[in-house]
Amino acid sequence: MMENVHLVEDEDDIYSGYNDYNATFDSEELDNDEGFQQAVRTSHGRRPPMTAKFPGTAIGGRPIGTSFGARIPLASSLGRPVTGAIQDGAARPMTAVRAAGYTSALTRGTTFDPLGQSKGPAPPLEARNDDTPEEKIKILEKRVNELIAESCIAHSQGSLQLALEKAKEAGRKERALVRQREQSGNADHINPDLTYAVLFNLANQYANNDMYPEALNTYQVIVKNKMFTNAGRLKVNMANIYFKQKNYPKAIKFYRMALDQISNAHKETRIKILQNIGVVFVRMGQYSDAVTSFEHIMSESPNVRTGFNLILCYYATGDRDRMKKAFQKLIAVPLGIGEEDKYIPTNDDTHANLVTEAIKNDKLHQMERERKSLAEKFIMTSAKLIAPAIESSFAAGFDWCVDMVKSSQYVELANDLEINKAITYLRQKDFKQAVESLKMFEKKDSRVKSAAATNLSFLYFLEKDYEQADRYADLAMSADRYNPAALINKGNTCFVRQDYDKAEEFYREALRNDSSCTEALYNLGLTYKRLNRLEEALDGFLKLHAILRNSSQVMFQLAHLYELLDDPQQAMDWLMQLISVTPTDPQVLAKLGGLHDLEGDKPQALQYYSESFRHFPSNMAVIEWLGAYYIETQFCEKAIQYFERAMLIQPTQVKWQLMVASCYRRSGNYQQALETYKDIHRKFPENIECLRFLVRLCTDMGMKEVQEYATKMKKVEKMKEIREQRVRSGREGSARARREGREGSAGSGHAPSPVLTPPKKERDLSGVDVKPDSGNSSQGNSSRGDRLSTKLKSLPGSNEPYESSGQRDLDASYVDPLGPQTERPKTAAKKRGDESDFADEELGDDLLPE
Repeated sequence: MMENVHLVEDEDDIYSGYNDYNATFDSEELDNDEGFQQAVRTSHGRRPPMTAKFPGTAIGGRPIGTSFGARIPLASSLGRPVTGAIQDGAARPMTAVRAAGYTSALTRGTTFDPLGQSKGPAPPLEARNDDTPEEKIKILEKRVNELIAESCIAHSQGSLQLALEKAKEAGRKERALVRQREQSGNADHINPDLTYAVLFNLANQYANNDMYPEALNTYQVIVKNKMFTNAGRLKVNMANIYFKQKNYPKAIKFYRMALDQISNAHKETRIKILQNIGVVFVRMGQYSDAVTSFEHIMSESPNVRTGFNLILCYYATGDRDRMKKAFQKLIAVPLGIGEEDKYIPTNDDTHANLVTEAIKNDKLHQMERERKSLAEKFIMTSAKLIAPAIESSFAAGFDWCVDMVKSSQYVELANDLEINKAITYLRQKDFKQAVESLKMFEKKDSRVKSAAATNLSFLYFLEKDYEQADRYADLAMSADRYNPAALINKGNTCFVRQDYDKAEEFYREALRNDSSCTEALYNLGLTYKRLNRLEEALDGFLKLHAILRNSSQVMFQLAHLYELLDDPQQAMDWLMQLISVTPTDPQVLAKLGGLHDLEGDKPQALQYYSESFRHFPSNMAVIEWLGAYYIETQFCEKAIQYFERAMLIQPTQVKWQLMVASCYRRSGNYQQALETYKDIHRKFPENIECLRFLVRLCTDMGMKEVQEYATKMKKVEKMKEIREQRVRSGREGSARARREGREGSAGSGHAPSPVLTPPKKERDLSGVDVKPDSGNSSQGNSSRGDRLSTKLKSLPGSNEPYESSGQRDLDASYVDPLGPQTERPKTAAKKRGDESDFADEELGDDLLPE
């Protein structure tokens, strides 16, 4: 049995013989080997077929060939060596050659095809059958996920209605999916996470579309379903909805229920819920309960917003000592930001400088700046709020706040607080104390000095002390040349002196330092307008309109510029935009009516003039136009109400009363016209027009007073002739005296003798010049004095709020309640260093308690 087993002679070299070359395996000479080619083409050298005689075996009557059994050697036709290390006469072991393309049952004449290429291409893949229930369920589930994603994307893009539609469709698809799983018997495979996502998204979209009852019902379905873990947290969302509905008791109830559902491990979430509870108590006026929540937050995880709210609650309750303690807690809150020194580049390390430049304006640094700016805003607002309440006087309270800030991490805010102290003096109309407080900063560092000098320049500018304003504007520029507010104030002083070229330079420099400085851009447009560079002014105001989309002043300036450029259609378009912002401005409505009248559109002009009269029934130009319009259109009865209004506004002007009497006469009401003329004669007995119409009416009506009024008219006319003759002689005498004086001074060199000044021209008691009658006595026609000119005055005029002139240009940029105000350079004054500047009289009104 062991005769066929060969042991390795040398156990140390078990891999010997592998590098020996055997010519039998030389495949390059197989084509020339006749024996091999004959064996391939014929059955020469094939093994006899094997038959199975016993079940369960592959080789029937042969003993299984193993290394331990006897084998019958089967020699090859080529004399190939048998495989395996066997002796002569032993059986050859079986080998597997099917994988290489050989087979034991090879038929005669079959070609050699080891790769099986003669079988043809592989059959095509079987198509997936989408009609099976499982495939339908997978497709539907995928579609539900896609709808949820589309709903979220639509919400992020601002399409709230589309987002809600997608969320509703996802809900319908998900319910269909659940029914299909139940019908197919796979109810155990229902995905609760998908159901939760669909319902949660649907509730959010309901809330975003202000459909609060539907959102609450959907949240209630999620909360009551026991399959959803941690669904109790959604009670925070329900409480937020109740807060929006101003149902504060329910909001507090749900906030507390949500607080019970959240473990102490989620500290930040619990703090936020407590802060919401405190805010709700503030809205309800329960400041003591709000204080409890805010104090707990300040002891656990203090933040500046909660500290500010705590100060507001103490201020509402009037607790001075706790206000001080809360202010100290507020300034002690750590911000968690790094030092600014790390953003300063060094000159030695180039690699470090590149890193510093890269992180100087990254998202983290922007977040740090926003957090610091918010903290400074809360501290400044708190100091201005509690300063009058914590001490006996406002100044003492502000000084205490300044001392506390100086000993904290916000040392740089101390100077800003003192500047705000001066601004508060301005609000209290204590200008002397404000000026004294600001003058204390003249010896401080450049930033604070520039801010104080800017405010002083602004104050003196408002007081029309332009020399002092100019001096402090120079001081502010010398301290900080890059301060745009100082440059604006300097430009305003040049604008006042009508040195528009210099003003343009300073406004341009301010824009170079701060391209978003709207005051400089507005004033530059006004400067171009004064220099008659209308195209450049138009470009400037169009840029300003892109920044301030709803500024009524900018829109009016654009309309006025287009009017100056002879483009009334564009002017009307801009005035229409202006009306959409200030629909009750009577001056804009009157201006728009005037443009339509110039274009010949009388009905449209009537509409705008009527609206202007409705909002401001004291504009004489509008009253005159409306009265003249109704006289021209033969509706004299309607014109009477406008002329009666004019009589109330100008009772000493006889022309409005004459127009009322004329309207009665034109409408055929002669008796009322006669009574009106008699009333006018009693008030203005020397008015010739009134006497002339009285004579005419009495003559036509056959009354006895004709002779009386005719006699009076002759006397008045004679007096008028004497008066005019006296005036003419006085003028001739004064002219002759001036000629004699010039001749005497030229001839003798002596000073001319004094000339008596002629008496002033006497005027009728009516206060108007009397025009002679045309001589036409027809009642249907009106005299020249009765005829009212329909030529419109330009609206607004030189003394209107829009187009101020002279020294009115120098006022602060006060927005008139009746309409936008233009043609005045906007002033600027620094409130807090290099931050926001202001351009109206409400100084420092940018920080108010929320």
